[in-house]
Amino acid sequence: MADIAPLDVSAPPAPSVAERLIAADVARGVCRMLLRHDIVAIGEMPLDGGRRADLMAVGPKGELVIVEIKVSRADLLGDGKWTDYLPHCDRFFWAIPTGFDAGPLDTPAFLPERSGVIVADRYDAAIVREAATVAMPVAARRRCTLALARRAARRVIGLVDPDAFAGFPRG
Repeated sequence: MADIAPLDVSAPPAPSVAERLIAADVARGVCRMLLRHDIVAIGEMPLDGGRRADLMAVGPKGELVIVEIKVSRADLLGDGKWTDYLPHCDRFFWAIPTGFDAGPLDTPAFLPERSGVIVADRYDAAIVREAATVAMPVAARRRCTLALARRAARRVIGLVDPDAFAGFPRG
């Protein structure tokens, strides 16, 4: 019998168009729910170390929240680097679409004592497991908050004046 290569989960496949639409729907529902709690989020937030948070949000007292969206089981199980987000937030949540099997999120690999779970559709979301609050060091909070504010301001400028960044770095 031929040798069978083990399944490589280190690099999950690129999401399909349907999965991207579902992820955008989940993001929309989560952002609406966060707004009701006076927490404002932006999507695709670059972090130190080269990672990119699906959603990063700031609350009224400066608390930082990261939400990682998963719409495919393969992507969830193949995400071995999500703990790199923890130093960039006070609370960390997984967000999944309604009907998604949340079972793996209860296993030790996903730190259920630290990470929360949000279930969402395109119109709303609900926290089904609250995330633990682990206060960030002051210097890290300042660095992450400034990065979030500057990224958000750049996006607003780009919407108001799409040519504003011509000839300037986008960073």
